[in-house]
Amino acid sequence: MSIGQLAILTVVAVASLRSLPAMADYGLASVLLYLIPAVFFLVPTALVSAELATGWKGGVYVWVREAFGNRAGFVAIWLQWIQNVVWYPIQISFIAVSLSYVFGSGSLGNNGVYVAVVIIVLYWISTLVALRGGNLFAKVGSICGLIGTLLPAALLIILGIVWLCAGEPMRTSLHASALLPPWTGISSIVLIVSNVLAYAGMEVNAVHANDMKDPGREFPRATVLSTVLILLVLVLPTLSIAFAVPHRELGLIDGINLAFKEFFDHFGMDWGMPVISLLIALGAFSSVITWIAGPSRGLLAAARTGLMPPMLQRRNAAGVQEGILLAQGVIVTILALLFVLIPNGNTAFATLVDMATALYLMMYMMMFAAAIRLRISHPEVVRTYRVPALNWIAGIGFVAAAAAFVLAFVRPAGFSGMSSLGYALLVALVVAVLGVPPLIMYALRRTDWDLRSDRDKRDSSSILVNPTK
Repeated sequence: MSIGQLAILTVVAVASLRSLPAMADYGLASVLLYLIPAVFFLVPTALVSAELATGWKGGVYVWVREAFGNRAGFVAIWLQWIQNVVWYPIQISFIAVSLSYVFGSGSLGNNGVYVAVVIIVLYWISTLVALRGGNLFAKVGSICGLIGTLLPAALLIILGIVWLCAGEPMRTSLHASALLPPWTGISSIVLIVSNVLAYAGMEVNAVHANDMKDPGREFPRATVLSTVLILLVLVLPTLSIAFAVPHRELGLIDGINLAFKEFFDHFGMDWGMPVISLLIALGAFSSVITWIAGPSRGLLAAARTGLMPPMLQRRNAAGVQEGILLAQGVIVTILALLFVLIPNGNTAFATLVDMATALYLMMYMMMFAAAIRLRISHPEVVRTYRVPALNWIAGIGFVAAAAAFVLAFVRPAGFSGMSSLGYALLVALVVAVLGVPPLIMYALRRTDWDLRSDRDKRDSSSILVNPTK
């Protein structure tokens, strides 16, 4: 896997065009809303995952396991995996809405049957791609990501520049005072910290570091490149939308498509709408492929130590985690069918995903703590890349993740479905229901679940990327 491929896979795993219109409502202040969590979370995550990936094979599971034991490692990779299983239907519903614009009817995206069918079909196509193994998922993901994420983002930037140069009316203030978001108390803090999750996923492709020719040199370079691209993909297109698109209530799922429609209608480019919607759908599809291949591969590493039943440890001829991929496919299919049963399913699922992100933040706290612990407990391990002032960098990342975790229990502004206490209790329930299973499986584990040969056991204990000093 090349530096460019891994960087693009990381960009499409992290940067989502879906959230741009919502941030554009804040105008110039969106720059600060992106930069603050980038400094306190994105950069620490990128640096810490780069060091850990060049010292140990296996991603989050191995990092946390080597620092705090097998149970903690299992919990960490489970949290990463289960949060994404819940996220898949939302991401593919975004694809379904984009495809509806390709077909010429944005209203089709409100049809629960249509959305469910698209989720099921595209998810299983993604699974089949992942099951092929090798570099197929990397090639498909990087190509789709390039034309479906970077190209639409670049087009938004170009349209924004044309808008400015043509002297078109500005839809947002350009005064210096507009650089600061309006202060509304706790909701302003929630807004800033919630953007931490806009950068979640920097670590997911660390499991592929060893698919590179020289992980020690190439993985950190891919991380730097992806970090720069992520900021460009999020900040500049958001400003373009803020400059040109009138302030309006853009849909949670179809906002980016409506933003492009505003541009195309203004410039008389109606023909471009189906094309750009198809590209956006391809970009979102690439992110699904990326996330399917990453966390499930890490979960397999934990399963193969005897922590999960043999059925879930099954691999196909290509060595791909067939049992886990099929199991998560069944879960996603069931969740997709709920779009048919629940009115306004997009909003309901988006709320569930927001709640499930609390699980992901717990994983990040474990990862940052593991980086600090490993510097102390395993100083002899050679890290080809070492983070300067690791304790400070990882500590800042830990505090940012912890703050976001606490604020995940605060009811978002505009959410009127239940009381503040009821919302906090529901988040706690989601965390408990989705977060407890690994503890149960660990307690119930059996010796006959460990199907490894003696040689495999010896090999799995050799998790260093580099020899010791």
